[in-house]
Amino acid sequence: MANLLQTTLCNEIIADDAVNHANFVHQLVLLFSRHILITEYMIIIVCLIVMWELVKSVAKHCAHNVLLAATADTEQKYQVGVSQSREQSAAAAAPISRPPVSLVSLPRRVRIVEVGPRDGLQNEKTIVPTPVKIEFINRLTRSGLKTVECTSFVSPKWVPQMADHSEVLKGIAKVPGVSYPVLVPNLKGLESALAAGVEEIAIFGAASESFSRKNINCSISESLARFGAVAQAAREKGVRVRGYVSCVVGCPYEGPIAPAAVARVTKTLLDMGCYEVSLGDTIGVGTPGTFRAMLQAVLDAHVPVHVLAVHCHDTYGQALANILTSLQMGVTVVDSAAAGLGGCPYARGASGNVSTEDLVYMLRGMGIETGVDLDLLLDAADYICAQIDRPTNSKVGRALCRKS
Repeated sequence: MANLLQTTLCNEIIADDAVNHANFVHQLVLLFSRHILITEYMIIIVCLIVMWELVKSVAKHCAHNVLLAATADTEQKYQVGVSQSREQSAAAAAPISRPPVSLVSLPRRVRIVEVGPRDGLQNEKTIVPTPVKIEFINRLTRSGLKTVECTSFVSPKWVPQMADHSEVLKGIAKVPGVSYPVLVPNLKGLESALAAGVEEIAIFGAASESFSRKNINCSISESLARFGAVAQAAREKGVRVRGYVSCVVGCPYEGPIAPAAVARVTKTLLDMGCYEVSLGDTIGVGTPGTFRAMLQAVLDAHVPVHVLAVHCHDTYGQALANILTSLQMGVTVVDSAAAGLGGCPYARGASGNVSTEDLVYMLRGMGIETGVDLDLLLDAADYICAQIDRPTNSKVGRALCRKS
């Protein structure tokens, strides 16, 4: 009985242990399962983090490549833009319609027409003695100038300074190879000039209707008809004829002048027998831009460039720049006045002509021949300035005077 009881008790204990063990195992399994589940969660989270970092890295790499490509494309477009801008700038500086200007295109030699004795002195209020005019012309000739316009056969009533025209023309020491043209306004003036032994005359028209009426008291068409008769009579006597056109870029009464008007008058003067036409900026308002446009209009009217000259007053300090522009367009004849003398009795405010000394100095510095001795030219300019008690308008003359 005791053994049975002991056996039963042992069995119960074993059963309880088995239950407890099973419970323990079950709890252990549950705990292990939970641990595995947590680990899986952690693994998933880590994988997600790794994938996120990978995605960010790939995205960053792609963005970098896109940025490089965009930068390269921008740089390429910039280089293309710079190239196109340079081409456009070059095209603007040198239009296709004409070749680019360079020093190579400048003339080797320029003929200077000295107008100081006539255009330079005609506006002086104090009458210059005839012997002084004659000496002035002779000194200019000795400097090497080949064309010296010495006087004007106009009525003393209109230009008193030129009343001694016959005495001056007869009194100068004429040098072979030098031309001494005189200004002639009408047939009566031509008769007086022929009697004084003239070999070349100059006639003058204007591109401004108002200036023509103020200057010679007739319209442009009337003046051209009058000068046509003068030119014909002169050529019949074997006298060469040179033409002038006044107010080619601006008029004191009308303002800016149309280039086409200049072209018409120029062509008319050539058709009536002028061997050369000088285009005059009478009041000195021209600039390289307006001069180029005016000259281009004249050339477009089928006027050969070799029959053109320019006559620039320096009112606004643009004369040398306008002359350089003219040289670049093929002009090889330039009017000027020693000491920058001149003006216009019918153009209030107009200053003197471009100084011959300044012109020679510029041309010499550019390697362009003129045949003029600058020192002798300065002597002639100093002489006339001393005689009329007027300081020189030549910048070169003033500069060299300060150095001496």
